Amino acid sequence: MSVYFLAQIKIIDDSQYQKYLDKCDEIFSNYKGKYLAVDPRPEIMEGEWNYSRSVLIEFPDKLEFDKWYNSEGYQEILKFRLAGAECDSILITGK
Repeated sequence: MSVYFLAQIKIIDDSQYQKYLDKCDEIFSNYKGKYLAVDPRPEIMEGEWNYSRSVLIEFPDKLEFDKWYNSEGYQEILKFRLAGAECDSILITGK
């Protein structure tokens, strides 16, 4: 069953966040995820949105998500995303 990683990102330090961006696609390409959307200005339908961008990634299952998220390579660069941005992230299980 597919799972979806949704990250709402508010960039607070461009240089730290750029260190993350410089490596994330290279690392991500080694896993079975698929970017579905990266949007700096989504249409707000309800509530408030105080972020710089939204990212939605699909994985074929939780195991593949775990392989990517917990990989040594991703954990090495995750520190730059967390230092450069305030992030609210969730994992959603598909039907």
